[in-house]
Amino acid sequence: MATSFDSTLNSLGIKRTTTSAATTTTTSNSSSLNQNDFLKLMTAQMQNQDPFNPVDNTQMVAQMAQFSSLAGISEMNTTMKAISDKLGATSASDAMAYVGKTVLTEGSTAYGRNTGGIAGSVELGDAATSVNVTISDANGVAIKTMQLGAHAKGTVGYDWDGKDSTGADAGAGPFKVSIDAQNGGASVAAASLVWAPVQSVSTTTGSAILTLPGIGEVPVSAVRQIG
Repeated sequence: MATSFDSTLNSLGIKRTTTSAATTTTTSNSSSLNQNDFLKLMTAQMQNQDPFNPVDNTQMVAQMAQFSSLAGISEMNTTMKAISDKLGATSASDAMAYVGKTVLTEGSTAYGRNTGGIAGSVELGDAATSVNVTISDANGVAIKTMQLGAHAKGTVGYDWDGKDSTGADAGAGPFKVSIDAQNGGASVAAASLVWAPVQSVSTTTGSAILTLPGIGEVPVSAVRQIG
């Protein structure tokens, strides 16, 4: 639907078109008209108007208010994006603070604590009538299966004391963690969350990437909790 601004352009024989921006700050199409163009068009409109049928003052004011509003919204969006990018960025000092700490993140490999055993969590995509956590050695041989019972959708924590099914010490690992969640015999989506120490941090991509033993590189956004 044509606006009064478009009608004014048409009366001057000018069609508003969109072209690809020629700057490196954006790749999307934008209007080829800016505030300077608008002022030039308005001046040309006033100079070339029919003296017996001049442009209505009310219409002129409405056009100016409409363009001013659109320009203000565009500038506000640019400012808000700059603020959002600044708040979302992780500084080098913030990133380095992760080194030496342990984080809870999605993974299937866990290393034993100094006191023995491991702690972790299960993220359930839906309610489950049974949730089982199986701890295996590095070769995939099952050491212990813990039955966590029924749980609602969400996060369920567990703590393994480091003993196998016979009560013997299972060692320091690394251990493999697998989850089996079901609801009345139907599989339920479940993710294994394990604690892992942060070995190093990289910020070359603009956001902090943590290197975790046995898991690899994970973004800070994937961290559920910091120990």
